[in-house]
Amino acid sequence: MACLDPGDEVIIPEPFYANYNGFAVAANVHVKPITSSIDTGFALPPIEQFEQLITPKTKAILICNPNNPTGYLYSREEMEVLKQLCLKYNLFLFSDEAYREFCYTGKHISAANLEGLENNVILMDTISKRYSACGGRIGALVTKNQQVLDAVMKFAQARLSPPSFAQIAGEAAVDLPDDYFNEIKAEYQSRRDLLVELLNKIPGVFCPNPGGAFYAMAKLPIDDADKFCQWILESFSYEQQTVMVSPATGFYATPGLGKNEIRLAYVLNREDISNAMICLEKALAVYPGRTNS
Repeated sequence: MACLDPGDEVIIPEPFYANYNGFAVAANVHVKPITSSIDTGFALPPIEQFEQLITPKTKAILICNPNNPTGYLYSREEMEVLKQLCLKYNLFLFSDEAYREFCYTGKHISAANLEGLENNVILMDTISKRYSACGGRIGALVTKNQQVLDAVMKFAQARLSPPSFAQIAGEAAVDLPDDYFNEIKAEYQSRRDLLVELLNKIPGVFCPNPGGAFYAMAKLPIDDADKFCQWILESFSYEQQTVMVSPATGFYATPGLGKNEIRLAYVLNREDISNAMICLEKALAVYPGRTNS
């Protein structure tokens, strides 16, 4: 709301964090999805596809890097492509970098470090993901654009109930030692490697290797992800256990996409991940809506 006017458009690579839709509705801004594919690991779509979506109402591109829900980590080359697009069409680049500390394959390139784009970058961050402070809705909005800062301050001063305990926790969190993330990143990477390996061993399943965050997307031999996710919770168990996963349909804005994809969060220990993948394989073997793909 500090950057865009009602009726403006923002381009977002899909699948994307579902709450972006809610924020767009609140600001009366229209989301224009551009589809990335699981077959390419959710790499950034070609620049030509972006340009086909740009209209006089287009004012911004929004990315999550590393991505939720895919775990994709944008390369320097992809960030440079976005930079050139934003400069060519005078667009804002909104960069959600809540998972920037969790990168395993490649290096995180922050939008704030794109030279020449300083006035167009709006960076967003939060303590809730970085420090496992679920529900701690406090973070940072970073920009060098003074006009945007002035507008943001008006909204900030209108919000009279900041989360007091989250502020206290956040202040303590940022004072943690520099090596705090070393052990955490190593553990998440170990879980990621195990999850991806086990998923790709299941007949008919494909899971690209996510570069960051703690999510993975997998393509399953199923007819409908929403039906499958409900079925595995309500109607299936293996050794008195089952698995809860998210249907990918909720992360796509284009109707019909993600029907055979799910998102998994590897926030469990390795033993639980192994047991969960055994359970998933057993479920897929008897699921009534299994396909041959």
